[in-house]
Amino acid sequence: MNGPNPNRRRRLLAMLLVALLTCPAQAAAPGPTLPAMMTRASLAAAEKGLAFLVKNQRADGSWVNQGAYAGYPVVMTSLAAMALMAGGSTAEDGPHARQVNKALQYILRSAKASKTGLISGGGRSMYGHGFSMLFLAQCYGVESSAKRGEEIRQVLTRAVAVTVEAQSDRGGWIYTPSGAGDEGSVTVTQLQALRACRNVGIDAPKSTVDRAVKYLRDCQNPDGGISYSYASRGRSRPAISAAAIACFYAAGAYDRGSDSVEAKTVEELIRYCTRVVNVSAYTGHYYYTHYYMAQAMYQRGGAEYHKYYPKIRDRLVRTQAGDGQWAGDGVGDVYGASLACVILQLPYGYLPIYQR
Repeated sequence: MNGPNPNRRRRLLAMLLVALLTCPAQAAAPGPTLPAMMTRASLAAAEKGLAFLVKNQRADGSWVNQGAYAGYPVVMTSLAAMALMAGGSTAEDGPHARQVNKALQYILRSAKASKTGLISGGGRSMYGHGFSMLFLAQCYGVESSAKRGEEIRQVLTRAVAVTVEAQSDRGGWIYTPSGAGDEGSVTVTQLQALRACRNVGIDAPKSTVDRAVKYLRDCQNPDGGISYSYASRGRSRPAISAAAIACFYAAGAYDRGSDSVEAKTVEELIRYCTRVVNVSAYTGHYYYTHYYMAQAMYQRGGAEYHKYYPKIRDRLVRTQAGDGQWAGDGVGDVYGASLACVILQLPYGYLPIYQR
């Protein structure tokens, strides 16, 4: 794989600069020597997956699943575009710049069509709202055009206001901004999105982030895992627990070398997830779980990462379909390909929100 051209190199350096401002380490860029933990087989699988996504982007810049959950184009477009960006493309440079740019324009149009600042529509709109904020924040961090940068900034500012207003009294979020209550999976999307916005200079109140961190901490069970919600405790959920680790790291709750409450929460979560999250056993939320588990282990580094990552990497290589897609928890082909490609390309370290 050849190194980036000069224009692309400048864009990638800009992306890594954002990461350096918020994270203590960065991964190696792709080149003749691959980053640690990436193999030629996983590189080939990722490139095949990205080719599948490129082929299935619609003319308006969006992606939808061929099957279940076809009605969530904002979510799927944001996830697919981040998968392309995880491979080194931006809306201006890189092998898939055209596709990322079309996706960016689609999300911006969706946001402008909203009268309230809510980017996504549908019955579970806060998922799309959170993932699109995450994608837009990654784009904003490397945008060179002052005009489009301002356009993205205005959309993100309004979107953050929606998220802040929709936060429950307890500190979490539920499926719609006007819904009563809160639950873990929506909460992690909003928390990660808010952190991404803060990373690129968008005003996202620290108090809102702190309350969300406390919400997840309050949902922790004695076994170390996170329950579905504070009101409906029940058993711990591996998927939400893995996502919580990534969110704690994104929010700056580093476990090693700290005796803070958050650090202790993360340590208990790590022990729970390394005990119950099994790469070999397929579960109903397998891709969702490992999308976050891979982020968490990459951000943590050390022995746990080196033990976990080769297993999920090699399983994804083995289970890829001939046309480049993955099953994707029954949600759909675009969903599966997007999450798998993000996981396989984590060692590149291009997207700041996934950084250490």
